[in-house]
Amino acid sequence: MRVRVVTRYPRSMPRIAIDDDELLAVRVAELYYDEDKTQDEIGGLLGISRWKVGRLLQQARADGIVRIEIVHPRARKLGIERDLRERFGLADAVVVPNGPSDTETLGRVAQGAADHLAALRPVPKTLAVSWGRTLTAVADRMADGWARSVTVVQMNGGVSVNRRPGGAASLAATIAQRAAGQVALLPSPAILERLETKQAIERDRTVAGVLEQAAQADAYLFTAGVCDAGSAHVENGYLTVQDIDELARRGAVGDVLGRYIDADGNIVDPELDARTVGLSLERLRDARTAVFVTAGEAKHDIARTVVASKLCTMVVTDEATALTLLELDK
Repeated sequence: MRVRVVTRYPRSMPRIAIDDDELLAVRVAELYYDEDKTQDEIGGLLGISRWKVGRLLQQARADGIVRIEIVHPRARKLGIERDLRERFGLADAVVVPNGPSDTETLGRVAQGAADHLAALRPVPKTLAVSWGRTLTAVADRMADGWARSVTVVQMNGGVSVNRRPGGAASLAATIAQRAAGQVALLPSPAILERLETKQAIERDRTVAGVLEQAAQADAYLFTAGVCDAGSAHVENGYLTVQDIDELARRGAVGDVLGRYIDADGNIVDPELDARTVGLSLERLRDARTAVFVTAGEAKHDIARTVVASKLCTMVVTDEATALTLLELDK
């Protein structure tokens, strides 16, 4: 872990008004942090006791003359995590620093989620997962041996209509393989064109069995999508850009498990929702452990809806998103 230390004069006070002790504290901090002098060496250079050097270093920290910032990509913002837990009644929160780009931020959040899953206690015997770019990034960062004999179950349809490679099946299989476990895949598209087709698929013994496994899972790992032309549902051929525009017109801020919801967490199109294959949102609300992973400014609205409407018990996100959640909640 790398620590960066910045020394500065207090901005709230003109330099002409700074008394000798404050100027001395700045000089002590510079010698100690920037020039790697020991407290004894500083005392000798400035003609003061070692005890006073220590007191001035403490004063520099207390007055903001010295700021210590942990800048490692896997560092966490513990104070913001505490605020999220208290504000939204969450069992846990993981907040990581934003990166220099959206791609880097997503990578940091995905790594935070992978670390969090590996640290979950008790270790889930059955983990139900959704799919999407965010969870694909999480799967890619799961370490070999992160757990033992975990069964990973796909909890919403994800077979691509346009036959795009990878996706839901690949990420679920990766998470299971790296836990020396098994995977149960849901052999269905996310959204069907006809209600009768969806009902018939869910009556299939294999599909019904996977959904039942998912409903009984020990923990849930999911993300949310935005309601715009870049939606994974458009990319995978389930919906058109015109469909998305109509959902947005009705107030949709995004989707969870393929179910499009408004800012208050209500389904915006019951007919579309009836053709969507997967667990209900009520199952997430009832879960003891539901880990929501989200990153980036584009998902701020849907992230707030998920957290505020109690669809998750834990959230893993970036600092900017977390601060936005806290600010919007005011």
